[in-house]
Amino acid sequence: MVVIPLTLVLIDKPNPKPLAAAMNDEGFPGERLFNQGYSYTYNDVIFHPGYIDFPTDGINLSTKLSRNIPLSIPCVASPMDTVTETSMAVGMAALGGIGIVHYNNTVSQQASIIHNAKSHRIPFNADLLFASSNDTIHSIDEFANSPCIFVTESGNNDSKILGFVTKSNWEKWSNKEARISDYMNNSPITLPSSDNFEDVAGFIASKNLDFVPLVNEKDGQMVNLVTAADLERIKSLPKLGLPSLGKDGKFLVGAAVGTRESDKKRLEHLVKEGINALVIDSSQGNSLYQIDMIKYVKNTYPHLDVIGGNVVTMYQAENLIKQGVDGLRVGMGSGSICTTQEVCAVGRGQATAVYKVSSIAEQHGVPVIADGGISNSGHIVKALSLGASTVMMGSFLAGSNEAPGTYVYQNGVRMKKYRGMGSLEAMTKGSDARYLGDTAKLKIAQGVVGSVADKGSVLKFVPYTMQAVKQGFQDLGASSVQSAHHLLRSGELRLEVRTGAAQVEGGVHGLVGYEKKYF
Repeated sequence: MVVIPLTLVLIDKPNPKPLAAAMNDEGFPGERLFNQGYSYTYNDVIFHPGYIDFPTDGINLSTKLSRNIPLSIPCVASPMDTVTETSMAVGMAALGGIGIVHYNNTVSQQASIIHNAKSHRIPFNADLLFASSNDTIHSIDEFANSPCIFVTESGNNDSKILGFVTKSNWEKWSNKEARISDYMNNSPITLPSSDNFEDVAGFIASKNLDFVPLVNEKDGQMVNLVTAADLERIKSLPKLGLPSLGKDGKFLVGAAVGTRESDKKRLEHLVKEGINALVIDSSQGNSLYQIDMIKYVKNTYPHLDVIGGNVVTMYQAENLIKQGVDGLRVGMGSGSICTTQEVCAVGRGQATAVYKVSSIAEQHGVPVIADGGISNSGHIVKALSLGASTVMMGSFLAGSNEAPGTYVYQNGVRMKKYRGMGSLEAMTKGSDARYLGDTAKLKIAQGVVGSVADKGSVLKFVPYTMQAVKQGFQDLGASSVQSAHHLLRSGELRLEVRTGAAQVEGGVHGLVGYEKKYF
């Protein structure tokens, strides 16, 4: 037998890369992705999943609106005349966010809105009806959706309450031409407007009342009405988190003003009403006019947090940061009703804008508000993870019960009007100053007028939205807004650009029909 010796031949193979190195081959860190000369929107980018080692209940969405104003949730209602007045400001503060009251109105109207919102401690604002004792109620339609009409000395809410008339009072009274004083109920039971929800609910239950008016202790004005039905409705909604309260125990409320000399006088009235934050409202904030206004506010009202903007570049942001702003509002032309990029060819994709501005703002401890382009919870996750501390929403909140305006039906769908502050319709009320066009003879629109479908109450859909945001943060491996910022800056958070086909695939597709419900 012949024995054939065997020779073992070893073939060198490349060693596999360490796991960390392999991870670096996937996607891009933000610094690399956003420095390639492209302007990306939220839909253009997608995050890679991280490592989950915590439950969604362990995620903390608390954040800062500005240097000195903390919020429980990162939600800000935009200063638009179809978005934020008393009801929206009250609802957002009750949820832990904040509303910024618009200034497309008279000084007294804006001050009154803030006064009413600051007088509340209940998470909704009822529509109140007033009449004088000499008035006559001719039709039950005058009650609208209110259970009663309140009688005051002046016939408005700025004087002492004398009594009230319910629908049943009026229906039982045979002489419909009689003065209200002939059949009204005198001296209604009232509660202080500073009472919280639990106090009011307990009082109504103990006294077996149908409703109770809430009165401001300071001036005696009636500011709200709570019915037993309202209490049951609120109890059926998701549990509210920590409300946004100032040092005085009142709801946090912000306000917007322009950059004109007359806005300084307007601001004086707003400060007297106790605003907590001021937004200097300009479509392009890097201007001499805004810089002068920032200097004036910081010198005159040093206690007041000032939010500058709008900006989309690091250069713009740095100019305003040098003037001492406490927050920055980011976005130009990204809103659903804004046409600035189309009309003026100036702006930036919102994802790129938020990343770039927050990169410089973070170095100075200035929180960033991502303003515009928010259509769903995923956009909120992206805005926060790209460096924003809060998101400002217009269309997302428009159409809700708390948004100004009345509902109308279009093709069987319940709708509310929603318009851009750059629309010609809004400009006729004074918003053209925001676009530095109030002195121009020819008005050029930078926005449109549209409608938004009924969304119900912000007290319902915002908590569900925040839960969806938490689930997004969990997938990222971020347990808080601050954690998401750390992952972004460290390069651990990886991103990719999505092709058009990838964007289609990432949404609902390939179905003959479907019904989309988020909660």
